[in-house]
Amino acid sequence: MKRVIGIGNALTDMLVNLKSDDVLERFSLPKGSMSLVDAKLQTEISKSVAGLPYSLSLGGSAGNTIRAMARLGCDTGFIGKVGVDTTGDFFEQALENIGVEPFVFRGSEKSGKCVSLISPDGERTMVTHLGAALELSASDIKAEMFSGYDCLYVEGYLVQDHELIRSAMRTARQAGLKVAIDLASFNVVAESLDFLRGLVDEYVDIIFANEDEAKVFTGEQEPLNALQAISQMCELAVVKIGVKGAIIKRGSEVVHVGIMAAAKRVDTTGAGDFYAAGFMAGLCEGLSLRQCGTIGAVTAGKVIEVVGTTFGEEAWREIFRLVRKIKTENYLF
Repeated sequence: MKRVIGIGNALTDMLVNLKSDDVLERFSLPKGSMSLVDAKLQTEISKSVAGLPYSLSLGGSAGNTIRAMARLGCDTGFIGKVGVDTTGDFFEQALENIGVEPFVFRGSEKSGKCVSLISPDGERTMVTHLGAALELSASDIKAEMFSGYDCLYVEGYLVQDHELIRSAMRTARQAGLKVAIDLASFNVVAESLDFLRGLVDEYVDIIFANEDEAKVFTGEQEPLNALQAISQMCELAVVKIGVKGAIIKRGSEVVHVGIMAAAKRVDTTGAGDFYAAGFMAGLCEGLSLRQCGTIGAVTAGKVIEVVGTTFGEEAWREIFRLVRKIKTENYLF
């Protein structure tokens, strides 16, 4: 596996630092969840946090993973849809600037946006209006998109469109690609459980899940049991278990990898996406599962030190330094 193409909701993130969790309670938003809302409710929530510190960055789960993989030196592409607006122009140009091959379509709605509400403890709760991203459809998926790629990386949030996600996976598999999926959010898994299990059984080779997602997906309460259940459905299973790191299984091999302690836990936005990026980058280089998991821990550990999923060159240089140690000196957690 050398080249990876991602598909997901092309979104711009608005990251807001909350002083308390009051706004979550006011709008009945489960802490740590992702909720799809209409433009009106997203505007109401945005108004309720007006005056608080915020920042804007490119977002979307698969988009985060693919962009981070590109920075790690992987050959990548991205499939998504934005609006005919300056936000859409920015999104497409930003992909090109970091070397991601863009398959970016234009829809009739405005470009999608995710308001990420960051609690004082660093946990993020996402309120998403997909806008044009929702207009990406099965008819946009063409076999030639996958030419030259080895793996399709899919964000679980696409499960809102059964025809789209099934078409993308089926077309990729027919083109000889492996298929990887991140299960995205525990509430998304719960709402589409039977459909997701069917997809995995038919098309998926690699699964990323956090502890809550794995529990809902398998019905198993213990992470190791959940890992075992998932591994029976696919070639490679990764279950992230918070501060305890991650457990990984491929065939009979089971690995536990710890976390990289963050200097300061500022914002968990994108932590799972960046973990997948580091792990997948390791797979692209043919590294061991432990090395892949350690690179994932490094990239996830760095992204939670900043607000959002964009950080400076100094942070990337530190990531590159640690990745070199992992590859050449067996530096592991």
